[in-house]
This record gives sequence, C-alpha cells and structure tokens, in this order.
Amino acid sequence: MRRHRNVKIVATLGPASNDYEMIRALHEAGADVFRLNMSHGDHAEIKARHAIIRQVEKDLDSPISILADLQGPKLRVGVFANGEEELVPGAAFRLDLDDAEGDVHRVKLPHKEIFDALEPGAHLLVNDGKIKLRVKDCGATFANCEVIVGGTISNRKGVNVPDVVLPLAALSEKDRKDLEFVCELGVDWLALSFVQRPADVEEARALTKGRAAILSKIEKPNAVKVFDSILAVSDGIMVARGDLGVELPVQNVPPIQKQLVRKCRAAAKPVIVATQMLESMIDSPMPTRAEVSDVATAIYEGADAIMLSAESAAGSYPIEAVTTMSNVAAEVEADPTYTEIIEASRKSEGKTVADGIVSAAREIAETTDVKAICCFSQSGRTALLVSRERPRVPIIALTNHITTARRLCLSWGTNCVLSGHVDRFKDAVIAAVRAAKAQNLAGEDDMIVVTAGVPFNTPGSTNILRVAPCAERLIYAVEQE
Repeated sequence: MRRHRNVKIVATLGPASNDYEMIRALHEAGADVFRLNMSHGDHAEIKARHAIIRQVEKDLDSPISILADLQGPKLRVGVFANGEEELVPGAAFRLDLDDAEGDVHRVKLPHKEIFDALEPGAHLLVNDGKIKLRVKDCGATFANCEVIVGGTISNRKGVNVPDVVLPLAALSEKDRKDLEFVCELGVDWLALSFVQRPADVEEARALTKGRAAILSKIEKPNAVKVFDSILAVSDGIMVARGDLGVELPVQNVPPIQKQLVRKCRAAAKPVIVATQMLESMIDSPMPTRAEVSDVATAIYEGADAIMLSAESAAGSYPIEAVTTMSNVAAEVEADPTYTEIIEASRKSEGKTVADGIVSAAREIAETTDVKAICCFSQSGRTALLVSRERPRVPIIALTNHITTARRLCLSWGTNCVLSGHVDRFKDAVIAAVRAAKAQNLAGEDDMIVVTAGVPFNTPGSTNILRVAPCAERLIYAVEQE
C-alpha cells in the first residue's frame, strides 16, 4: 500500500489489537511495521498474531514488516510482607539476597551481579526512577543505601543502575528461547533490549544466523557512550526513551535523540524513535499538543520510523492513534522547512561507487522532472543508501526477495515492490517503469531514474544509473534491444 508520507509507523500489538479486523484496519490506517512485544504474551499468542499479519499482507498484497522485541534482563526487587512500604528521604534502606519478605528497612534484590558491580556512591533507581537510592557501603550480598528521593515501593518494582556497566548478558535464558522461536516463526527484525556493548549485538547475531535483522535499543547510558561501535554492528537502532529517560537526566534525552538519529542516517541504517509519543491516546481519542510536537520533532530530525507502544497495544483508540501519527507526518513533510532541515543535515559516510550512484540519482531527480527513483536491491543495501539521501521524489525499492521487501518497510520513503527474477538491465528498466506506473507515481509522459548493479543478483554491486521514459512505445523499444 502506497503511503503519502515517507516516515514509517511502527504499531505494537496487544490485547486491543489482537484480531484480523483490527490488525488489517491498523495497516490500512498507516501502520507499516507491527511490533510483537515478547515481554507480554506467550508463544501461542505471538504465533497467532504473526499468522494474522501474514494473512493481512497476503490479502492486501502489501509487504509488512514484523519486529519482535525481546524483553532483556529485567531487574526487580522482591516482595514485601505488606505489599508496599513508604520510603522517606534520609532513611536507611538495605538491598540484599535474603529470601525473607521485605519491610520498610530492607527488601531482597535477587540479582547478585548487581552487588558484584556496585560501589559506594552509586545510585539505584526504583519504579521508573520515582525512588532514588544512593549506596553507602556494599558487599557481595548486600548494599546499604540512603533514600535520596522517597516514595512508595511495592512488590517486584523495576530497578535501574545508571552509574555502572552491569556484568549482564543482553540475552536472558527467556530471551534465547524467544529469539529461536521468533526466528523460526519468520520475523523480519529482532530488537535487543538493554544493549550495553557491541558484544551484546554480536552474540544475538550469531544466534539469529541471518534469519532476522538486528535492531539495538539504546536505553542505557553506556550504550550512548559507545554508540558508534554499537551502530557499526547493528542493522538498525531504536532510541528507547523510556529507560533512557530514567537512567539519564531527562534534559539529556532530546539532544541524545537528535545525535543518534543523525548518526544512523549517515550510516544508512534505519532508526526508530519510541516511547510515550502519543501516551494520552491510551485513554483519549485526541493527543495533547505537546505529544503532537514530540512526534513532529522526530520527523523533522529525519527519523526513519516513529513508534506506538501501549497506544495501539492496550489503548482504547488504536486506529485513531495510528491515523493521528500518519496525519502529523503528512503535514510535517509538506512543510518547506522540513525539506530545508533534511537537506541541510544530509551527510554520507561512504565513498563507494554505490554511494556515488545514489547521490547522482537524487541530484538528477531534484534538478529535472523525474518522478521517482527506482532501485533494484537484493540485500536491501542500495535502497538503504537511496533512503539515506532523503530525495524529494518517491523511492521504489524492487526486489525478488520477500525478506528484503519486508525489512525495507522500516526505512524512510521506501515503497517496496516484489519483482520477478531479473538478470538483465533492460528487464530492470521495464520492471521499474511498470512498477512506477502501477503505483501511480509516474504517468505515460513522465521519466524515472533506475539504479541497479551489473552483474545482477550480486549484493552490493550497484554501478549503473539510467533515466528512463515511461511511454509504452519507448518501453517497447527497450524490449527490442
């Protein structure tokens, strides 16, 4: 389905979006990628949602990308005898490995690796940062803390440790089982939670064995510090502002978001901006003005995709949330200021022939009356390079690999079309022209730019560009060449 916008929309599925009618309606409203949250739902539920998405894809003849989001290592306190306690600033509070139920003075923290890494002066954040503790002294089985910011602490609340790099694998035992399950199921993207170092990504890549692209979620301070090396080994990035905003001062998040988006774009790797984008629409059919501005900011920055979480998974207005996002995107992209910002921030890290070809394609499209850029791509790399250029004309990504088409659904501006097998450039030109006309992106009197690699079916070989007329009589002439 052709979108009248370039930024993509990721919609999380859940109890509010669990059947064929709703998932199809979400796709028709504008969802390009569906996220399966492995923190919620068992394998049977995930499998059922996956099957529905693929049925919608078949019925609408429209490639759809599926993103499986692994839970990652969740750090939580134990339980309290009274269910909850009120911690006051200045009070002492102990975390330890004792199995006894907690009280106002202590509670179990069943994660020995945290105690191994803690040092006096380190901070622990509980319940999404609402409670802040500072370590006074610690050992292999305990940490005596002072309450800096008080509040209600209750059973199994989450714990963040922003000051230290924890000796935790990014993949828990549950994650490993989930990874194998979703890879066998056939998801397109695999999101890794709480990535701290490049080795976390490399471990997941070894386990996926090429069955899914790897998307690293940036939600830890150390991930920000070593972001360049994480980006280098990832296929895509998610700026996960939830935990990032807990572990870092909230005022640090907007500039970090902007920096990461620009680095991803320069590297031609898709980036999602996520978390609380239209949070009020969980319960309201209308977003706040601040939320709309937040969504618009991510689009102005050049993000490939923006994401809905609880809004589409558990909210009362999932279709309205997707529609709102799509409408905001269309309005922003129609703003001349958007074009100015995107073009002023254009930056390429590559110096290959393919980089030169796609740059030339964009310049030709912007200085002539070309209607679209059509690129043939086996692995998806050429389409990613064209997407990085953020051209003013539509991008048609043609491939004979359904997995490539699905993965490209996450990338800015890509209209993914499955083509038949092509082994000669003239056949590529013909297929490109007919795809552009079929999608109503070009007419009989228009021209398009076609890029491809010769010899065909060789990933990364983009080396040829042609401006092709769309007139049927001229296409017939090409067929006779």
